[in-house]
Amino acid sequence: MERATGKRRWIAVAVAGLVVAVAGLVWFKPWALWVDETVNEALPTASATATASASATASASASGGPAAGAPSPAGPVTVAQGGFISHEHATAGTAKIVRLADGTHTLRLEGLDTSNGPDLRVWLSDAPVKEGKAGWSVFDDGKYVDLAKLKGNKGDQNYPLPAGVDWSAYPSVSIWCDRFDVSFGAAALARA
Repeated sequence: MERATGKRRWIAVAVAGLVVAVAGLVWFKPWALWVDETVNEALPTASATATASASATASASASGGPAAGAPSPAGPVTVAQGGFISHEHATAGTAKIVRLADGTHTLRLEGLDTSNGPDLRVWLSDAPVKEGKAGWSVFDDGKYVDLAKLKGNKGDQNYPLPAGVDWSAYPSVSIWCDRFDVSFGAAALARA
């Protein structure tokens, strides 16, 4: 009888251990560190609204209206940029705030190269970029804008800034692991 009870306990402990191991794997996703996701997006162009607005301006110019002689909207212009430094994981590349011809802004990551991981986000933050461990967890201490899930841990990618967000109030970009509240890497944005 004692032998059967001991066997049941051992089975219960083994099952509990297996459940904990599976839950840990699902939570940590260690395989993500060895799986690269490469994204190669082109620099965005003006939206359809801007194209319609430009057509209206051209029409007004052709008819001698008030827009005659007004310059056409400029193409994409980099208004701020900075290079990534490593925090929790080795990170390289450039972050740029780009003003599009329609006046909207996009965060562009170029040549991004970092580790993959669980729940990686792209944040604009008001926190200063600090080297070393002192900079790993500062980005959620103040104001930040969560732009989106990181599309890929390598390559070139675009993240439109929400309307009404003043990008100049957020002088840094972080590749933020929301699961563990740590920055994989960050870039300080300086006006171009």
